[in-house]
Amino acid sequence: MASYRVEITRSGAKDLRRIDPKWIPKIVAAIESLESDPRPVGCKKLVGSDHTYRLRIGDYRVVYEIQDDILVILVVRIRHRGDVYR
Repeated sequence: MASYRVEITRSGAKDLRRIDPKWIPKIVAAIESLESDPRPVGCKKLVGSDHTYRLRIGDYRVVYEIQDDILVILVVRIRHRGDVYR
């Protein structure tokens, strides 16, 4: 199986800078692991989109899109669970 490339949107990078520093290494490790397994155990497909998934890391959620045709994972949002879906 080919490896995916992970890209973070400008808004995703901005979200990452706002997160509590103790969570950043865990979130970055989870995002990097998406390169080898874009649909890990525990990820959920979001309703209303064919390519958007959510990954839970503690109280934070990473929302990302999988583009299988070009092997790219686009991280859209990284926020606290209470704010991510607004």
